[in-house]
Amino acid sequence: MADLDLRKVRYFLAVAEHLNFGRAAAALHIAQPVLTRQIRALEKELHARLFDRDQRHVELTEAGKQLATDAPGLLAEADAARLRVSRAARGSGTFVVGFMPGLIVSGPVRSLGEAHPDLSVEVRRTGWDDQVAVILDGRVDVGYVRLPVDQRGLTVERLFEEPRVAVLPAGHPLAGAGEITVAELADEHLLQDPGAVPEWRDIATEPRGRDTARRAPSLLTVEEKLEHVAIGHGIVVLPLSTAAFYRRPDVAQATITDIGPNRVCLAWRAGRRSRLISEFVALARAEHADRH
Repeated sequence: MADLDLRKVRYFLAVAEHLNFGRAAAALHIAQPVLTRQIRALEKELHARLFDRDQRHVELTEAGKQLATDAPGLLAEADAARLRVSRAARGSGTFVVGFMPGLIVSGPVRSLGEAHPDLSVEVRRTGWDDQVAVILDGRVDVGYVRLPVDQRGLTVERLFEEPRVAVLPAGHPLAGAGEITVAELADEHLLQDPGAVPEWRDIATEPRGRDTARRAPSLLTVEEKLEHVAIGHGIVVLPLSTAAFYRRPDVAQATITDIGPNRVCLAWRAGRRSRLISEFVALARAEHADRH
């Protein structure tokens, strides 16, 4: 079997996304006949039909579904390798650490830099939406991630865990409570993906009610979420360190006593053999062992 042509794989993913050759060609800025020839060439190379298609419909075959599952990781790995090679070619010794809001990572970052004076150790703030992507595509070498995440393609090492708190408007009836149960939040409007708080989702009255208009807005940053909480649009559930880092007078927080903690891990691309990653992981472990 011939080696996979990554350009053809990218073309395949565009068709798999749109299930329409015309729209996929437009998104790729190529002519539709060119795209059709490239997909046929890829099918010939793989000895497998990837799409069932007629004049009206395009559907993935079982082989196509499998390639659609495997291809994103394959392309991300290629992009990550290209980025690392580019760094090396520029002679830039750089090590990048990703971190989620509320986490303080300066200790091990500083220690790694002191141990390697010629190395530039940088940090990159991540969020729930990209904390894994930046690892897989090579933008960071190792990242602090908050579970749950899709761990495919990653090596993950547990670091520590912390309670989760409800963040409420300052005038909320529960604002003065130091501890609450998740049942006390059942009637609240959650300003985040309910999948992030399955304990609330399973008992909440809102998803079962008739009013489906008040769905969680697309709020990506902690700052956005807290603004909406302060205005009175709803509540959010955050790890304790995040809520503490963004403490402000117009919101209050209460520890939720009967839901599981948030788990913080270190993660890096599976299969990477890097002395610097091993060294950073050891430094981070040691710091959190001392702190806890």
